[in-house]
Amino acid sequence: MRQRRMGKFRSLPSWGGGAGEGLMWAGAAAAIGAIGGRTARRAALRGVGSLAIATAITRTITRPSSGRHGASAVPFGRSASAAAFAVGAALEAPRYGLGAAPVGAAIAASRLRAGASGLGDVLAGLAIGGFAAALTCHWWPLKPEKPAGAVPPRLPAPALPAGAGLFVVVNPGSGVALGTGDSAAPTERLRSLLPEAEITELEPGDDLGALLDKAASRAAGCGGALGVCGGDGTLNAAAGAAVRHGVPLAAFPGGTFNHFAADLGVESLEEVANAVGEGAAVSVDLARASSPDGAEEQVFLNTFSIGVYPELVRAREKLEDRIGKWPALAIGLTRVLARTGPIDVAVNGEPRRLWLLFAGNGVYHPAGFAPTYRPHLDDGLLDIRAVDGSTPFARTRLLVAMLTGTLHSSRVLVATQMRRLRLDGLSAAPHFAYDGEVSQGPVDSLVLGKSVRALTVYRPVTEHDEVLGLPAAGRPQA
Repeated sequence: MRQRRMGKFRSLPSWGGGAGEGLMWAGAAAAIGAIGGRTARRAALRGVGSLAIATAITRTITRPSSGRHGASAVPFGRSASAAAFAVGAALEAPRYGLGAAPVGAAIAASRLRAGASGLGDVLAGLAIGGFAAALTCHWWPLKPEKPAGAVPPRLPAPALPAGAGLFVVVNPGSGVALGTGDSAAPTERLRSLLPEAEITELEPGDDLGALLDKAASRAAGCGGALGVCGGDGTLNAAAGAAVRHGVPLAAFPGGTFNHFAADLGVESLEEVANAVGEGAAVSVDLARASSPDGAEEQVFLNTFSIGVYPELVRAREKLEDRIGKWPALAIGLTRVLARTGPIDVAVNGEPRRLWLLFAGNGVYHPAGFAPTYRPHLDDGLLDIRAVDGSTPFARTRLLVAMLTGTLHSSRVLVATQMRRLRLDGLSAAPHFAYDGEVSQGPVDSLVLGKSVRALTVYRPVTEHDEVLGLPAAGRPQA
């Protein structure tokens, strides 16, 4: 009886060389994601993804035998899993990979001492694990740790020690701030960091735009700056107010994803507070979507989109913190395309049938429809990506290209960079999205454009910032 029960346990599917080790690596990923910021979460997700690929490879090339050895017939499985997790994490952040490496080395050494694996098995496992980690880059390209490039402003931003002259609006409803390193409520934390700043918290029923305009006006009157704490939608509103009143913006990350803050290179409230005190700032582009006559206008710091893209972003973001950005994108795209259809619009006067259109404030990387980062925040360009719905089997070809990591070369994807784009016939597009915030309205035409280096934003000085007066060669200037 006992032998039969043990056989049952041996026949259970294992992940990462064994159920216990699978749980161990999952626990390690959870710990890394909990103690670190955005980079740590990426390292944890890539480590888990690498582990899953390594497990699939080992099970494919070495089928478990049906005899008494059962699943133990994969002598290099544990070494492969350990190497996959450590190398995968190291690709995103070497410090986390180095932390996992001793555990993987101990597993390999124990296998050798126990005689469960030979040296050749261990080396083969290490090679498979490293290959699995490298393979993740095919679907999920690495994001550099350095912040996006930008130049200092023409007029220096004022240094505001202790926040004197800084008027901050906090939106506590922006979501849970992931990876900001601040466990206390953002309002109280900001009051501790900047005791001389005037801080207003958005209350139910308040008009966010009115509060930001009032704060920006007061900042302009005393030569100070506007501050805002919230997600990308809140920062979008604050950017418009800052430009209208001609004041710098202190963008404190306080939302769920904080995409603009990530490109800016800030992960915590402390980093922005220090930059405000030192007067360290850069100039960034501001993109605009306006009516043809210029009477109505909406700015965006990150992205504008029509078609299924707003729904795709929402579907992806619901899943990406649990399974990673690219798997979440594939699942979200499958669900969205199954229940929607293309729209008919005119792009610069030419009729087009599109599944979606994405416009980035600056050129994004990587190619495809999971833009992750921008190398520059002041390149003067719109990054236009669209999926052509008029090509045969466009929906199927799009899904296949996504799953195989070949979307950048697919014929259904149209990608270009330009300074201006006109869209007509938008009454067929019921939703627009600006920086992740969905907008609805009877708008028939929009002109997308750029205001180069129009917004001054505080951020700590980094070694990657360009020297004032020496712009990068080959990039459009104001």
